[in-house]
Amino acid sequence: QVQLVESGGGLVQAGGSLRLSCAASERAFSTYAMGWFRQAPGKVRVFVASISWSGGRTSYADSVKGRFTISRDNAKSTVYLQMNSLRPEDTAVYYCAADATPYRSGFSMTTTYGYWGQGTQVTVSS
Repeated sequence: QVQLVESGGGLVQAGGSLRLSCAASERAFSTYAMGWFRQAPGKVRVFVASISWSGGRTSYADSVKGRFTISRDNAKSTVYLQMNSLRPEDTAVYYCAADATPYRSGFSMTTTYGYWGQGTQVTVSS
């Protein structure tokens, strides 16, 4: 059972930056693709970014390309989301997720992820 704990959320002004972290409890973390998703009030949870189990392949939603960067440190069992040039529309609860199957490249669909963190709030003021 993989447990995920996000941190790093908070309140920031538009144009600012935040770095989210997601620490995994499982030593097998390094074999799972990881993803970041977000959910704004009254809206469905949507894909933000993913990274393959090796870290060699990343994918981003069009809305965050060029502003957000996903990375991972397998030695620390942690995945990161660096968010730059934040906009009010980035305001949401951000969730990290671990793939249900090891050794895959990472996907945008929530159904491919078997483990979820509790979420961290990101609020961007205008």
